[in-house]
Amino acid sequence: MPIVSESSYRPPLLLPGGHLQTIVPALYRKAERVTRERERLELADGDFLDLEWRREGRGSLAILSHGLEGSAGASYIQSMARVLSARGWDVLAWNYRGCSGEMNRLPRFYHSGATEDLSAVIEHALAVHPAERIDLVGFSLGGNMTLKYLGEKGAEVSPVLGRAVAFSVPCDLACSSRTLDTAFNREVYMRRFIKTLADKVRRKHVMFPDDLDPKGLEKIRTFREFDDRYTAPLHGFRDAEDYWERSSSKQYLSVIRVPALMVNARNDPFLGRGCFPEDEAEESPFFYLEAPSSGGHVGFPTKDRGEFWMGQRAIGFLE
Repeated sequence: MPIVSESSYRPPLLLPGGHLQTIVPALYRKAERVTRERERLELADGDFLDLEWRREGRGSLAILSHGLEGSAGASYIQSMARVLSARGWDVLAWNYRGCSGEMNRLPRFYHSGATEDLSAVIEHALAVHPAERIDLVGFSLGGNMTLKYLGEKGAEVSPVLGRAVAFSVPCDLACSSRTLDTAFNREVYMRRFIKTLADKVRRKHVMFPDDLDPKGLEKIRTFREFDDRYTAPLHGFRDAEDYWERSSSKQYLSVIRVPALMVNARNDPFLGRGCFPEDEAEESPFFYLEAPSSGGHVGFPTKDRGEFWMGQRAIGFLE
């Protein structure tokens, strides 16, 4: 019954509530760039992924996957890279298609279920890095992708893969989308996501005028509207509901065959009740669920601004 009943996370008294615990770290968490070695990975479909390494030829490697509209340079990625590097891991942080500062070559983007790209990164790492063990760490969308990948692989997962940790995971995408579709969340969070996604659509329209139509883009306010119009047709899904159903990691958790920890805060403003898979954790010897009462979304701030709780929690599980 791998449910972690007692979490070590304790929020600062001055940051009560999920919104403050989400927004303040997003605005003020700073991290020195740890992954400075850049590499472009060419993909079989003609596109590319930009990778960032911190490598010294160590025996352990961690692959870090960022959240929606994030990048390998995100503060939570670099903070995690710093902690892992200090404890003996080499680190590979990767940018999803179109997230490295240069638009990708194809009409398609990235999406929550694009495990083929994570698989390409892992296969490349297995080919070029001497690590005897590779661990996976994902945040939000990257956490969903990580757990979905492990579930799809099941018992056929590479024996080199050791453990995985995923924070703030929208493992039920439909539930998460509904949770974000409230007046406050649309104003505070959705506006930012839709703005950057819309900017990419406009840039892609210049490259592929027959594949993406930006007309009426300014009226889109929700993930359902965006995913119905762009994400689903560009990536082979029928509509937003089909995309959410097929890309959610929740359905794959029971067939994961390496130790994997999901840490979802109960007050995460991005997650609804469906994103706390207790039944799956109770029935699996491999999938662990930790649900602290506080933490927000990819937040988990601490009293000591130099402390990175997610890094310490990841180390505790991976070791």
